Amino acid sequence: MRDVEEVARLARELCERQGELVEEKQKLEAILESIADGVFTVDGDWRITSFNRAAEDITGFSREEVIGLPCEEVFRSPTCRGMCPLRRAFATGGPVYDVEVEITRKDGRKVPVSVSAAPLRDADGVVIGGVEVFRDLSPLRQLSRELEERYSFGQIIGKSKPMRELFALLENVAETDSTVLIYGESGTGKELVARALHYNGPRREGPFVAVNCAALPESLLESELFGYERGAFTGATRSKPGRFELADGGTLFLDEVGEMGPSVQAKLLRVLDRKEFERLGGTRTIRTDVRIIAATNRDLEADVASGRFRRDLFYRLNVVSIRLPPLRERKEDIPLLVEHFVRKFNERMGKKVKGVSPEAMRLLMDYDWPGNVRELENAIESAFVMGKGDLITPEDLPEAVRGREGSAVPEGKGLLDEGERRAILEALERTGWRKGEAAKVLGVSRATLWRKMKKHGLIQK
Repeated sequence: MRDVEEVARLARELCERQGELVEEKQKLEAILESIADGVFTVDGDWRITSFNRAAEDITGFSREEVIGLPCEEVFRSPTCRGMCPLRRAFATGGPVYDVEVEITRKDGRKVPVSVSAAPLRDADGVVIGGVEVFRDLSPLRQLSRELEERYSFGQIIGKSKPMRELFALLENVAETDSTVLIYGESGTGKELVARALHYNGPRREGPFVAVNCAALPESLLESELFGYERGAFTGATRSKPGRFELADGGTLFLDEVGEMGPSVQAKLLRVLDRKEFERLGGTRTIRTDVRIIAATNRDLEADVASGRFRRDLFYRLNVVSIRLPPLRERKEDIPLLVEHFVRKFNERMGKKVKGVSPEAMRLLMDYDWPGNVRELENAIESAFVMGKGDLITPEDLPEAVRGREGSAVPEGKGLLDEGERRAILEALERTGWRKGEAAKVLGVSRATLWRKMKKHGLIQK
């Protein structure tokens, strides 16, 4: 009788233990299913015994298809024929971390993955299988490629003689840490060039910080560049680092530097000379290590001669000067740019526009593009919005491009003085003095257009 009772007790305990094991197994499976990384296990013969949902997504195989198969038949990686991470874990008896390999999905596509593996042991410490965790690196690689393409010299499009000369200069300048001053009309891509210099230069691992000097009044620009301490002025309820601090170890891009007022010019000169500054309202001297790239669409030499811009600051900024050619000086690049923008907006808008009709291309080539590449991009985007067919026609283009030829801006150093005034006036007249549309035609912001209208006395009473 006691034997029966003992058997019954053992049976009850076994049932309870089995119930606990089932519950623990369910918890483990739930955890594995929630993990974003692929996870699978193998037995001592390298046959797959479990395969989570993320592993299915990454490989394209379902769990039912792979259970019981040798793992090398599923992953089909070159490392499967040698010392793969799992085999290394078996051989060493310990875990292996973050090995990058390439696997082949069910559809044949190659996928880069990062793999970690470890042996599985029984209660006696004997290796009975292994577990592998793998992460799809494709999104990270794609992001890296996009960043590299976006700010590489290859993203600055052109094959004309002026652009070939520019590319050669950029390759030399990028390798240095020298201060650069970029000259170019609005819309020629000054910030794109600045970013390309940064991401192809010795400070590529550091931050790239941009400031538009024309977008802020002098008092705000000073606090934006140098930061401020709590209580420095009304409303300064906490301390804030400036752009120089944020750009430490990297590049600070000063766009439209010619619009900087005298007080900020003086403080900037000190930073360039001494590599140090104080926050507004502060007494602590802060050391800075940044590369300065500045840009302007003004004739700074004329501004120096008139006393509007400090001569000593000009010389400190103008260590290396780069002039970006306006689009009217490199019209042979227009077809290349149009092809680029058509591809860009097809991807963005989900359309299948094949290109531009010969008649539309003739209009694009005849127009003088006072707003340069930015205006051309806006024109193609507008054509995508207005057009209904798979080919851009003259009717799809903005009225400014369809009308008489673009502004006859004189050759020289940019949209300056009378040439600038004439271009702005023509854009305003074409758009019925609607400043938003005129700014888009010229490839500038509304704030920039308003400032230039005031400068040239074009404010309507």
